[in-house]
Amino acid sequence: MTTSAPLVITGCGVVSPSGIGLEALTAPRNQAGRAEPPEGEYPPIPLAVIPDLRVEEYLGKKGIRTLDRTTRLALVASNRALATLETALSDDDRARTGVVIGTSTGSIRSSSEFSRETLVREKPYLVQATLFPPSVMNFCASQIAIWNSLRGVNATIADGRVSGLGAVSYARNAIIQGHIDRALVGAVEELCPQSAWAWHLSGALAPDAAVGEGAAVFVMESAEGAAAAGRAPLAEVLACEVGTLGMSDVRQGVATAVGRALERSGVPGAAVTAISLSASVLRGLRAAEQAGVRDALGEPLPAQLRTATLLGESFSATAALQLADVLAAWRTGPAAAGSVALVVVTGDDGNVGCLVLRHPG
Repeated sequence: MTTSAPLVITGCGVVSPSGIGLEALTAPRNQAGRAEPPEGEYPPIPLAVIPDLRVEEYLGKKGIRTLDRTTRLALVASNRALATLETALSDDDRARTGVVIGTSTGSIRSSSEFSRETLVREKPYLVQATLFPPSVMNFCASQIAIWNSLRGVNATIADGRVSGLGAVSYARNAIIQGHIDRALVGAVEELCPQSAWAWHLSGALAPDAAVGEGAAVFVMESAEGAAAAGRAPLAEVLACEVGTLGMSDVRQGVATAVGRALERSGVPGAAVTAISLSASVLRGLRAAEQAGVRDALGEPLPAQLRTATLLGESFSATAALQLADVLAAWRTGPAAAGSVALVVVTGDDGNVGCLVLRHPG
């Protein structure tokens, strides 16, 4: 899955518990956005909440009342990604621009509340009609296209914690095969009582780990197209490997994914200068993930970024926020992450992924 000229990322919008934009991720790495759970609604665990999200500042007031939180987060991230482009998209550009968004199952809160309505309402089940649209998994991606007049490929990728890399892989293939010229690609996860209770009852989180939320969306296009439009790249996308490889042996699955990604990118392991690891707050996966990377790269490991330690466990938004964290590290200077970075993602469902990025400098 490589090309003679790599694809590039030319825009980035991120909404996280640290705040809005890459600048928020470059702030001191502390326990950003932590909040006490509202009594009686959330379980008694730490939460990493996006602070003071005023959607109307970015989208205006019209049409936002019925949007669920998942869609609001992704729309703000998309708005910021397009706003960071050095050259704005023309009408012709928008006709050839697609949307690929990674998600868990869409808005978990919306689908859960709609399902509950069918159980508690009097027959003939007069549910609230406004609850239905956000409960559909592809609602978020379609809203991004509608709000921004994007008429290319529109896809939703549901692949657990690896959803963000699945979205990158899908968008990359669509661009390479000529279906679109560029894509808004990323992933989103909202914090809601339903998912927080699921994490709490599963026992999957490490002690004191927070459940988080966030969205990160990137403009990805060919290097030639970006150069012709006068848009400078933030990163080069050299390879993206996603697969179900770690169900029986997570360590071996991670090592295989990293090895394949490096082989397809043409980058030797010794050239990797930073690794973003995903499983820092998950019981039983952190050590296996790191061991798999060590098997693929050898010792000593390069600089490591652990985004979830700062932002909390964000499930389907995990990989997208990791990618944004790498871009934020590069913004602080080459010493922060070097010139070649890996984004490694591991899920307890056996899915693993590895993205190879190169600093454009």
